[in-house]
Amino acid sequence: MNQPLRHRPGRRERTGTPPDRGAFLVAEFDALRDRMSRLLETAGRRPAGGSKPHPAPPADVHETDDAYVVEAELPGVPRDAIDVEIGNRELRISGAYEECERAGVLRRSTRRTGRFEFRSLLPVDVRTDEVTAGLTDGVLTVTLPKARPVTPRRVEITGRPG
Repeated sequence: MNQPLRHRPGRRERTGTPPDRGAFLVAEFDALRDRMSRLLETAGRRPAGGSKPHPAPPADVHETDDAYVVEAELPGVPRDAIDVEIGNRELRISGAYEECERAGVLRRSTRRTGRFEFRSLLPVDVRTDEVTAGLTDGVLTVTLPKARPVTPRRVEITGRPG
């Protein structure tokens, strides 16, 4: 009684010859790897003005008593290819990884190329006129001094305004 099973939702049809189990597993793992790659490619990205999202470089943000310090890894990116902007409590670092010129045939590459963007919202206002940035050994360090807290002050009331 080796006859094919009728199609049932959620079940595979059985034919007279058994499927190649190894090829099936390889295909399943390839499909899973492709889905995971797409998921990881979108992690950490944020659309900018409706355009295609850009990958964010690896970065650390830490706080000291008087400032926030951001260290972003940007190996091989020259200073003039990096933009640092601050406004409305948001830091934005953007630029581009350039593809290296090389002779011969490229057989494999895992290096990033193309545009990147890092954004971070800051919990307090910063003194934007005192923000500094430096690039050393492929690490961009941005120091954002915290704004001084506003201290309450008593306002005396006079008889007439102005």
